[in-house]
Amino acid sequence: MLRTTVSRLPARQLTVGALFIRGVATSSARHIVASSEKAPLVETRRLATSATQSAQLTEPGASSTLPMHGDWVLFHPVYTPEELKSVEVQQNLHREAQTISDKVAYNLVKLCRWGYDFVSGYKHKTIPEGSNMSLDQLRKEGYLLTEQGWLNRILFLESIAGVPGMVAATLRHLQSLRLMRRDSGWIHTCLEEAENERMHLMTFMSLRKPSIFFRAMILGAQGVFYNMFFLAYLISPKTCHRFVGHLEEEAVLTYTRCIAEVEAGRIPEWSEQPAPKIAIDYWRLKPEATLLDVIYAVRSDETSHRFVNHSLANLNPKTDVNPFAMREPDMHVKGKKIAFDRDEAEDYLQESHNILMEQTRSAHEATKKRST
Repeated sequence: MLRTTVSRLPARQLTVGALFIRGVATSSARHIVASSEKAPLVETRRLATSATQSAQLTEPGASSTLPMHGDWVLFHPVYTPEELKSVEVQQNLHREAQTISDKVAYNLVKLCRWGYDFVSGYKHKTIPEGSNMSLDQLRKEGYLLTEQGWLNRILFLESIAGVPGMVAATLRHLQSLRLMRRDSGWIHTCLEEAENERMHLMTFMSLRKPSIFFRAMILGAQGVFYNMFFLAYLISPKTCHRFVGHLEEEAVLTYTRCIAEVEAGRIPEWSEQPAPKIAIDYWRLKPEATLLDVIYAVRSDETSHRFVNHSLANLNPKTDVNPFAMREPDMHVKGKKIAFDRDEAEDYLQESHNILMEQTRSAHEATKKRST
């Protein structure tokens, strides 16, 4: 059982170990920087005048209400250039439905995808070989989406994608309070996913201001989806995580197509578009990064969610420890493997346990040396 693997660890060691492991991960440039690097943010806040703060607090924008810079969010991956290109898409990497609940989840995702494509007019028709149609003609005939079409599609999807993680975290949090026992690390991962999806939305929101009608659509869709997912998670968490895993497969495919369109010059408005400041801060991009770099990072995030949710769906949500509570594999694993099965998850958790123990031992030895 996965639970017994970590149950030997005292609570304090588990917490300290998690901090150590994530600190090590940051040094490889795949994860967030250490908290000590947040000092410039504090200084920036002190330099801001009270008048400026007051004005910005009363004029909320898409990205933030204050000029916040640096890593002020939950744990999230930061990718190397090699990792960004290591993602395999749906045609090569797809989790086949094996049980009845798997088939229900997969077919629900396909139904949702078909419904949204139909409503939004998204066809993704194959461009005829040897076609000499202009960009405007291709867009008019439904072969390509316009820049606004892509943005509407991304904004709508990301506003919904942030729901499952928050619902799962909320229900597991309430369960932990109700049963008066620990959650085995699931809450943190679900919250991280929810915030990551929200940051995707904040990033693309900085490119345009949606209309009242568009906001009303999101309000209605979010209200329906939240309550449906809430009830579904009460009934079968495994099915819900499988649903999200398949949903993320579709997201990876969508962003892969978007990347191909930008690189082919079929979204010229985004070819030289600078990356939003919020994206540069969040993913630690270079100052000269472009929107294409952002889309690559977003696709990698969706790949992580694909891997994590399919892996969680392979576990027993009532008894098993979340193998990603302390660390996650890099994109060379998540980008080429659809999920960990239960045995692989246990092995990975045991490896994390060993790293945790080694880090704790090294910390104790360093403390002992300083005191002598």
